[in-house]
Amino acid sequence: MTILGSPTLARAEWEPLAAAHAAAADALTSGHRERRDRGEKHAVEDFLFEYYTTRPAHLRRWHPGPGVVLEDAPEHAGWRFYRTADGRTQMDVAAFLDQRGAGLDQIERLLRATADRPARFGCFGMHEWAMAYRAGEDIRHPLPLRLGQAGTDAVVDANPIACSHFDAFRFFTPAAIPLNALQPTRETQVALEQPGCLHATMDLYKWATKLAPAVPSSLQLEAFALALDVRRVDMQASPYDVSAFGLDAIAVETPEGKREYASRQRDFAARGAALRARLLASIESVRQVAAT
Repeated sequence: MTILGSPTLARAEWEPLAAAHAAAADALTSGHRERRDRGEKHAVEDFLFEYYTTRPAHLRRWHPGPGVVLEDAPEHAGWRFYRTADGRTQMDVAAFLDQRGAGLDQIERLLRATADRPARFGCFGMHEWAMAYRAGEDIRHPLPLRLGQAGTDAVVDANPIACSHFDAFRFFTPAAIPLNALQPTRETQVALEQPGCLHATMDLYKWATKLAPAVPSSLQLEAFALALDVRRVDMQASPYDVSAFGLDAIAVETPEGKREYASRQRDFAARGAALRARLLASIESVRQVAAT
């Protein structure tokens, strides 16, 4: 049985899907939740919950997507952007478009523009180094610099900086800003976003979250898993020493490290392209349901 083949699901059909999704989400967030309960911080993984702000409890919610009708689903009936009639609950597409239509259009423009643009793999993760360049006491993360401040600054001085992602660029230190080949702004994001960028790939999780419940939860969870993988590599290639988290450095200041980083970028870009296409398909589904 698949959701696409069964637009109306009895509770006996959809409840196991919801339970399996919740279990998968719990498995991915267990470390974060356990650390949170102990009051511990994790400089690598906490980013996905602090920067993107989605709580584990929301991530474990199961949404079937637009056009799927659930029988006997009082849990969903109480959630935002759902409606119930005669014991049948489904996403309220009209209400979603009324309140989120402008945001959906903006996300679609960004996703389509990014998908149509060739991926670039020549930045070698220098954005994180630019965030620490000549930072002094204003260092971004409470982690030791692997090469020290002078060594970090020397790497930035010796390598071209070509960051296209505004939400990375905006955290550059004042000294690093003029070194970037581009000067991205929020207004130029659609024009500059490119699929080889690690942060653009991580942001697929943000867009999946903002589109919920119009996006099936399986897609949101895959986007989260990809973002978690990307975040680890992002920090492995950063100037920070992340060995305390069981992560080996990707020494992008060396030719070998640059090759490894570019290889990881290509893998993430391929995975991201598949998820980006599915997000766009979900947006199209919303429009199709609204038109019926």
